Amino acid sequence: MLCRLGKRILVQRRGDGGMRYRSHNKGKIAPASYPFLDSNNTVTGIVKDLLHERGRSVPLAKIVFNNKTSYLPAVNGLRVNQEISIGSSSEIQDGNILPLRDIPEGTSICNIERTFGDGGKMAKSAGTSALLYSKTADGSIIRLRSGKSIVVQTNCRATIGAMSAAGFKEKPFLKAGNKARHHQAYGILHPKVRGVAMGSHYHPFGGGRHQSPHQSTSTSRNAPPGRKVGSIAASKTGPGRARRRSRISEV
Repeated sequence: MLCRLGKRILVQRRGDGGMRYRSHNKGKIAPASYPFLDSNNTVTGIVKDLLHERGRSVPLAKIVFNNKTSYLPAVNGLRVNQEISIGSSSEIQDGNILPLRDIPEGTSICNIERTFGDGGKMAKSAGTSALLYSKTADGSIIRLRSGKSIVVQTNCRATIGAMSAAGFKEKPFLKAGNKARHHQAYGILHPKVRGVAMGSHYHPFGGGRHQSPHQSTSTSRNAPPGRKVGSIAASKTGPGRARRRSRISEV
């Protein structure tokens, strides 16, 4: 009989991808992506309803374009029966969808495509937006909320405005069950036990007479699964990292 001492640590069990670490499909409505329409022609749609989808912080807008239903994350101020236009000649107003080449510099945008046709991948969570910083020969430079700047092709589409539900995190959970179901919908393990509070046979930072990692918390990106915990491949930690983040936010 094979005797196993201890058990696999949390990061190893999470790698198996069990249902405890994945978001559930129950309560999902439809994929939220831009419809496949000719961007050279302007098409007008009507917002039929605003829906809540489990595991999504932003309401879904049910929009009908040319008798075809699409679901898109709702921007701030969107209402039922509002007209939404998609195309190159659309007006620059909240909710309209245009290619980046037709959006003026300095405009606040959201639900941005990383590559043309992917339906929108960036700045689509509650209350987020990005800034169309400038346009170059290589593409459009977009300043994300984190302070990072990326270059996107000019034919990629984006929505004018910012995402709605900016204050959804301000509502308190009040009950432990509400918080548990919230994390379950997003596929987040809850509650999460600190590694220093575990035993040494459960976590590399566990064990000892007091709660301390007893070693460096920075770990190589090529570390084995049982050791890959803490700050993985961190370029800078501690006060220097905090000063760098503050300088980025000021730019």
